[in-house]
Amino acid sequence: MASSKLRAAQEEQDDDTQVDMSPMIDMVFLLLIFFIVNATLIIVEMDKRVQVPIARYSEKQNDKMGRIVINVYSDEHAGEGRFRMADGKEVFADDADMVDFIKKQKEEWTKKQQKARLHLRADGKVHFTYVRRAIRAAAAAGINEVIFVSLWSRNN
Repeated sequence: MASSKLRAAQEEQDDDTQVDMSPMIDMVFLLLIFFIVNATLIIVEMDKRVQVPIARYSEKQNDKMGRIVINVYSDEHAGEGRFRMADGKEVFADDADMVDFIKKQKEEWTKKQQKARLHLRADGKVHFTYVRRAIRAAAAAGINEVIFVSLWSRNN
């Protein structure tokens, strides 16, 4: 009995109460495109020739902004140069060249209102003397924060 009354009431209603969803879908796509275009993708390059040391209690650093990457190579890969940029191809001629590179990178990050940090990828077989040279070059360029790259295990 109640169902026949309900059907009769629904048949009398007009179909004008439906909402047109196409403008809402268009707006969602526009917002999606806007955020994709404006998103900044930061990739920290890693040279496979640098075998970073293992540190069991290391912590993953999620913030990749402001990183100035310098690779320090072991004796077996240091033939062309011990200190190189992130890509592994550009070699620093001397410590002054490294300081100039770090200063330029620091200025770029400062323009983006980010704190510049040294991202030091030193091979596990490298003597600390070479690591110290990279840290001193960063200090001479005005960088006071150093991130030492390590792995929790070789499988990472």
